[in-house]
Amino acid sequence: MLWINRFNGKVRTIINMIARIWHGTTKLEHYEEYTEFMKSRAIPDYRKTDGFKKLTFLRRIKENIGHFTLITYWENLDVIKNFAGDDFEKAKYYPEDKNYLLEFEEKVTHYEVFAE
Repeated sequence: MLWINRFNGKVRTIINMIARIWHGTTKLEHYEEYTEFMKSRAIPDYRKTDGFKKLTFLRRIKENIGHFTLITYWENLDVIKNFAGDDFEKAKYYPEDKNYLLEFEEKVTHYEVFAE
């Protein structure tokens, strides 16, 4: 849902969405393979979930470690719970992640998206 709000004579856009941010790391040798795994397994999983809006998938190499940040956008917290479960702040992992990830961060972060 999109609203236009007038504030001090200026028009500003307010987006009604929730952003869910996850971070993970891999060895450099698994960087490309994990990228392909995310494209083939995780991203389609997100896209088939009702209430999913879009995603941004970021990656970089720092000090010979592959860093991945996945930002997904959702209609509201209820649809995130449909995807992630009632403990929606808990990170969701796939069984294959154990082949790539150096650690399993327990929590994800959520933000209200108010402009785009």
